[in-house]
Amino acid sequence: MFEMCYICKKKRVMEKSAPKITSSTQQFRVVFPKHLNSNGTFFGGEAMQWLDEVAFITATRYTRQQMITVKIDHIRFIRPIMPNSIVEITGRIVKAGNVKLYIKIEVFAEEMYSHRRELAMDADFVFASCDEDLSPIPLQAGGSGEGS
Repeated sequence: MFEMCYICKKKRVMEKSAPKITSSTQQFRVVFPKHLNSNGTFFGGEAMQWLDEVAFITATRYTRQQMITVKIDHIRFIRPIMPNSIVEITGRIVKAGNVKLYIKIEVFAEEMYSHRRELAMDADFVFASCDEDLSPIPLQAGGSGEGS
């Protein structure tokens, strides 16, 4: 493709910019009373939904392909998360295979009105790239894991 240079009024070849490849995602949420379990702490089922969402965003931004959750491993509920906490959920690519993408998710809980911040949860997710029929297809990410 060509574009017109506004300075010299000549045609020139348009350069495609390389897609931005990122290997991490960060999301912040507030734990409101509607997110609590019968013990008055953050409900684990709600937490799992938030983690899966961040893992999905991390995988999709990395590949720009249709991705599905294949497996969730080593879920650790390290500390209870209290109401009115701010949680930071981070996802990062730790490994990229031919079809599967391995993502580490960490959840840090912050007290809303102090500087106290602690690791509260972590988990390992595996995603796979797939076509419209949900059949596995090769990853087409520009990078191959950590640091790309």
